[in-house]
Amino acid sequence: MYHPHFQISNNLLTYISSIESAKAIIDNSPLVPAWEAKFRDEALARSVHYGTKIEGNDLSAAQAGQVLSLEKMDDVQAVLDQTGIIARERDIQEVINYRNVLAWIDQQPLLKKNQDQEFSLLKLNTLNLLHRLTMDKLLDEERVANLRTKQVIVRGAKDGQVVFRPPVAAEVSFLLDDLFAWIKSEESQNLHPILRAAIIHYQLVYIHPYVEGNGRTARALATLALYEAGYDFKRFFSIEEYFDSDVDAYYQALLSIQQHPKQDLTYWLEYFAYGLALEIDKVKLKVAKLSQDLKLKRELGQQVALSERQIILLELLQNQGTMTSDDAQKVLPNVSIDTILRDLKDLISKGVVKKHGVTKGVSYSLN
Repeated sequence: MYHPHFQISNNLLTYISSIESAKAIIDNSPLVPAWEAKFRDEALARSVHYGTKIEGNDLSAAQAGQVLSLEKMDDVQAVLDQTGIIARERDIQEVINYRNVLAWIDQQPLLKKNQDQEFSLLKLNTLNLLHRLTMDKLLDEERVANLRTKQVIVRGAKDGQVVFRPPVAAEVSFLLDDLFAWIKSEESQNLHPILRAAIIHYQLVYIHPYVEGNGRTARALATLALYEAGYDFKRFFSIEEYFDSDVDAYYQALLSIQQHPKQDLTYWLEYFAYGLALEIDKVKLKVAKLSQDLKLKRELGQQVALSERQIILLELLQNQGTMTSDDAQKVLPNVSIDTILRDLKDLISKGVVKKHGVTKGVSYSLN
C-alpha cells in the first residue's frame, strides 16, 4: 500500500494553526444568506477561472464570469452568441465543464465527522466521474474517464517545455489501487484533512491517470476530500488563484518530491498549506469585518435579508465609511435614484444603516 513520506515541520504547524483559527471564525460568524451566496459565487468564479487558466485557458476573468453567469447554458455556440465573446470554443467548453465539476461537488451529501468511510466519495468511480465532467466534449469518448494506455509527458502551459514524465501506463491501475486503499486506511484517517487533501492532489498529478485533464481532476478530488472532512470554509475559498499566481512555483513544488532522494512530500505540503492559509485568512478578514460591523444577530436579534443592490451599497459603506446618494448612483449606474432611496430606507428600517442630515446634505453610514 502507498505510504507517503514527509515531516511535520514548524512551517506546517504554523500554517495549519492559522487555518484552524480562521476556520473557527468563518464557521461561527453570523452572515445573512445573501452575503453567503455572494461570497460563494465569487469563490466559484475564481476557482473556475484560475483552475482552467493554469492549464492554458485564454479567457479573461471577466469573460469567464460572463460564461458562468449563464448558469444552465451548456451549449458553446449559444454561449458565444449570448455573450458576444470572441474566443476559442475549447476555452468556453473548459469553463463550462469545470463549473459543472464544482457544481457536482457542491451538490453532494457530504460525510459527517467520524461517519463510516464506506460512504466516502473518495474512490475510483468518483475520480472517473470528475474526469468525465472535466473533459466532456474536449476528448474523444474512448479517452474520457478511461485510464491511459500510453506514455504521456507534461509540458508547461507557458513555454511548452517538458516539466514531468509520469509513470508508465502499465503501472497506473496499480498505483490508483494503492492510493485509494491508503485513502481508506487508518493512517490516512489520522492525518489532518489539509495534509490528506494535499497528498491526494499530488499523488493523482504524479500518477497522471488520463491522457489529459489530470490537473483539474486532481484538484477537484482534493477539494472533495476537504469538503468531506468538514473543511469547506462555507465554500468561500479558492486555492486555484494561489496556484495560478506563480505557475512555475506550483510545478516546482510538485516536482520537488521526485527530485528528493526519499520522495519526501514536506515541501509540497508546506506549499499547499501556505496557499490555503493565505486564502482562508482573506476570507476570515472579510467575514470578521462584516460580522463585527453589522452585528446582525446580537444587535438586531435576527438575520436580515438583503438584495443584491443592498449588498453593493453595504460594500461601499464598508470601504469608505459614509456615502451620499451620488456615491450610491456611481456603484449602481443602471438603477434609478428612487429605487436606491427605497433600498436605503429599507436598510434604515432594519437598523443596518443610519441617515445623517437633511435634503442635499444627506449622507449614510453603517449603524
